[in-house]
Amino acid sequence: MKNTYVAIMAGGVGSRFWPGSREARPKQFLDMLGVGKSLLQLTFERFLPLVPASNIFIVTNGMYKDLVKEQLPEISDNQILCEPSRNNTAPCIAYTALKLQALDPEAKFIVASSDHIVLKPEAFLEKIKIALDFANNHDALVTLGIQPSRPDTGYGYIHFGEAATDSVRKVLRFTEKPSLPIAQEFVDSGEYLWNSGIFVWHVRHLLDAFQAFAPQIYNLLSEGNAVYNTPGEQAFIDRVYPQTTNISVDFAIMEKADNVYTVPSEFGWSDLGTWASLYEECPKDENRNVVQGDAVMALDSSDCIIRAPKGKLVVVKDLQDYIVVDEGDVLLIAPKSKEQEIKQVTALVKERSGMKFL
Repeated sequence: MKNTYVAIMAGGVGSRFWPGSREARPKQFLDMLGVGKSLLQLTFERFLPLVPASNIFIVTNGMYKDLVKEQLPEISDNQILCEPSRNNTAPCIAYTALKLQALDPEAKFIVASSDHIVLKPEAFLEKIKIALDFANNHDALVTLGIQPSRPDTGYGYIHFGEAATDSVRKVLRFTEKPSLPIAQEFVDSGEYLWNSGIFVWHVRHLLDAFQAFAPQIYNLLSEGNAVYNTPGEQAFIDRVYPQTTNISVDFAIMEKADNVYTVPSEFGWSDLGTWASLYEECPKDENRNVVQGDAVMALDSSDCIIRAPKGKLVVVKDLQDYIVVDEGDVLLIAPKSKEQEIKQVTALVKERSGMKFL
């Protein structure tokens, strides 16, 4: 599609996937699904029917540039945006928008995370095309909303209102990770969608929103308009980017703007944020275990996710509903019901052992 670009955000650490995901090689660069490709590679390939490889940009931390080049050798250095600091999604999206505007003032672009699962890629691209068309013909910031299948408290919710077209709804408000009773009310009402964090917009409309609602970020990064897509870009970003506000694009822009729309969608989407979410998406054996490893014995155990290095014998007996992850230097055994505490565990590991195991 003409003037269409994709930005894949791939700079996170994925701390809730520890010890699989590490600071030096986080989950987006791992084969989490056991299919022989990393999450980043799968995401990149998902967009190739829509745009050429030359129109796909990867936004990542500078320390991962070599990993991106290793896994996506078909892209150029100019397609890898290297953040010198982790300042959340608003600064990295503003940086991407300004870079694309300098490249193509009529750019429309999609922002997607590198660690999502999409089981129905054709349906996904159909919804993306609807969003692109709407964003191209209206002053609109568009997000894909996922039809909720359960009252999940780990997702943000979109309350949608009147129809703008047959396939697009006006967004009334966003709600971040509600309690279970409220999530149940949302699902029962039929007026809420999960916030996928997949955005579509015309670069001009997005930058107008940054000027209006996040001027600190816009003013700092727009100083580099003359150097974007030149050899001077990285030096400018290294100097200015750490000064930007650490804030998500949802809080900075989407919750403040009045021209936000959503495309209700269902394409087998999952935000792979935790071991339990990976468990839900993977094939299971006769005892509902997910086993990743060629020498794992799960005896009298059920509903577990067990991940082990190739060639290492791991025997698990009499465990129900557990996470067992053996990464060679680190072994994690924890109930799936307490997976949200893994982030706290990594903080304790850092306190006692430094960064050695992180």
